[in-house]
Amino acid sequence: MPFPVHALAHRPLTAEAVAELLELPTAPHVPENFDAVDTVVQQRGWRWEHELVCESFRTAQGHVLCSDGMSPFGRTDARTFLVFAELYPVDPDDESVVNESWLLGLVDDWQRQPGWTGHRPCTDHDCETVLADAAQAVTAHLGTAPERTVLSSAAVVTGPPLTHRIWRTSTHALVLGPHADNGPYGLLTHLQLSCTPLSCGPDLPPADDEDALAGWITAHVDW
Repeated sequence: MPFPVHALAHRPLTAEAVAELLELPTAPHVPENFDAVDTVVQQRGWRWEHELVCESFRTAQGHVLCSDGMSPFGRTDARTFLVFAELYPVDPDDESVVNESWLLGLVDDWQRQPGWTGHRPCTDHDCETVLADAAQAVTAHLGTAPERTVLSSAAVVTGPPLTHRIWRTSTHALVLGPHADNGPYGLLTHLQLSCTPLSCGPDLPPADDEDALAGWITAHVDW
């Protein structure tokens, strides 16, 4: 039986957006200086984002990009996260806290952004469709299928178990899947593509070691 979700807002991920994310670590270095970063932001057609996710960016394709620091440009040690969907999961065990109608307004804020669409109500199957389409964009850019595909667990994110897909380059881990939004309430969930240094965690654990794999994913996507 499908797991219910109160609401989902998303903007499709494209191969072009994936390429831009993966290019950031090797782009010309921009120091942690507002004026310097703002110049590059304008050149790229981005803008600053302070409402949906504090201290982040809105890319020219309309996704939200978050980074470890003010500048995501030319930092091989930085973790970057491209958010292409936001969902409000149902928690059947906590009607009084998580299942609050006012949280729908936060998803509405995402849905109102240019190029974003929404579904209400929806199910985990709808979320998986969004993730599967995003995975096609990553595969189209990299030319390879994910190295590992695994369902998320409660140790990684609140809400229905959704698919994480993992790719690795020679220097970075790419993890596509759900993660807590880390906002002021922590009750919504991002669907995101993260690009993080492989040094964030040890070698990728074997597929049958679910606890170690959950820890590896968390080490690379938690922010």
